[in-house]
Amino acid sequence: MTFSLNGCGFQPLYGEQSQKGAADVSAELKRVYVANIPERTGQQLRLALQQNMAGAGPEAPDGYTLYVSPYFGEEAIDIHADNTSGRTRINAHAHWQLMTVAEHPVLLAQGDATSLDGYTTVYEQYFAQTMNNETALGRVAQALGDQITQQVAIWFRTQTKPAQGASQQGPKTYYPLVNTMPNNSDQGDPQEEAGADAIPNMATGRSPTNGNSQ
Repeated sequence: MTFSLNGCGFQPLYGEQSQKGAADVSAELKRVYVANIPERTGQQLRLALQQNMAGAGPEAPDGYTLYVSPYFGEEAIDIHADNTSGRTRINAHAHWQLMTVAEHPVLLAQGDATSLDGYTTVYEQYFAQTMNNETALGRVAQALGDQITQQVAIWFRTQTKPAQGASQQGPKTYYPLVNTMPNNSDQGDPQEEAGADAIPNMATGRSPTNGNSQ
């Protein structure tokens, strides 16, 4: 027995549109140029986005530009009696903007993606520790890429802007770094920006991959 989902209104997100005038999501994704993202984790995220959007065919990034601003942070959990950690947790978020390709680009859509991963800390095996860290960061970058691709595809299908994350709303929050010497500059005392969870890194042992202190 063969079942069809078309009758109940279900259609694959990346499938060809049968409705007249509807956007071909796969074709539109191939027209997205992913702007450069700094640092190694940013390049991993960019590669994931390029692979997701190009699919199996050639890309033709002539219609849109996708700008992504990611944050990758690490925090030590499972603290032992000797103050060592048994596990490292990676938390990441990214804000993206889809712009037109024009002399005066227009913002079409924007949204936020988040991901969480981790790995077991092995201090005696430095090479394994490095590999675990790089592998976990790669998984997080891929997860962010998958989420952003899906959100952009939804916009192509519905023209409805995804919800904007709380991290992009309102002013940023900073906490004073009480254990840091003043730098005798006009910027005032050293401060640290709160993370995506509104908690400063100094309170959790978290170490941001891209610095967010001032």
